[in-house]
Amino acid sequence: MAYAHPEVLVDTRWVADHLKDLDVRIAEVDYDPRSNYSLGHIPGAVLFDWKQDINHPLSRNILTKQACEELLQHRAGLNNDTKLILYGDFNNWFAAFAFWVFKYYGYKDVRLMNGGRKKWLVEDRALSKEISQYSTGNFKALDADNSIRVFLNYVKESLGRDERVAMVDVRSPKEYTGDILAPPEYPTEHAQRGGHIPGAKNIPWSYAVNDNDGTFKSRDELKKLYESNGITANKEVIAYCRIGERSSHTWFVLKYLLGYPDVKNYDGSWTEWGNMIDNPIEK
Repeated sequence: MAYAHPEVLVDTRWVADHLKDLDVRIAEVDYDPRSNYSLGHIPGAVLFDWKQDINHPLSRNILTKQACEELLQHRAGLNNDTKLILYGDFNNWFAAFAFWVFKYYGYKDVRLMNGGRKKWLVEDRALSKEISQYSTGNFKALDADNSIRVFLNYVKESLGRDERVAMVDVRSPKEYTGDILAPPEYPTEHAQRGGHIPGAKNIPWSYAVNDNDGTFKSRDELKKLYESNGITANKEVIAYCRIGERSSHTWFVLKYLLGYPDVKNYDGSWTEWGNMIDNPIEK
């Protein structure tokens, strides 16, 4: 069974075949560009540094509408009709986050490269160390689409609507139970309390991808994974993790690969929830 929206996903071969297309732009989105993009990237790809470029420089928030517009215009030279292909480290954690942010500000044709940086390297495809530069584009951002994002108070109010809302915690099982306060990759970046939001189901983001190359599992496999845990298309689904990047990966799976009509990312996630005084927590 084909994905619900196959147009948002391209494979590595497609990217290799379209590197010189004038209406295609490739961007690598990394948590740590020094150990990834700087060592070699897809030829022609620009860099979006997850921390520096996709997040607000002062407040705990994503970049502003204006900053998004400037980033895509000046760094990548994008027009409104340019096909933007994102890929990155950590099996596309941060590429999926950037996808979500760019959709939040109305970018029309943004896609993920299935398997991300991992698959490109596994296939021993060409790499470049050249820093790509493009002429300024004319992309215009739209007002924020709050149908795909929720904040703390909305989540708290949703706790009383159990039958209509499905909460999915995409962190590791040990984070979900509170045995550890942060993923092993970021041991110092933790909340004050461990556990999960009451009623949330634990379906780690990694269950949606194949271990060998980081590509997404088939639609049938994904459907079985989420439906068997009560995450069904007839509910409003809210995904969260620690800071919103892993949950944006699951948001992408549910919204675009399975076609769920109402999926939201709670990017405040456990960093916010586990630090707020008197928030309800389950272990």
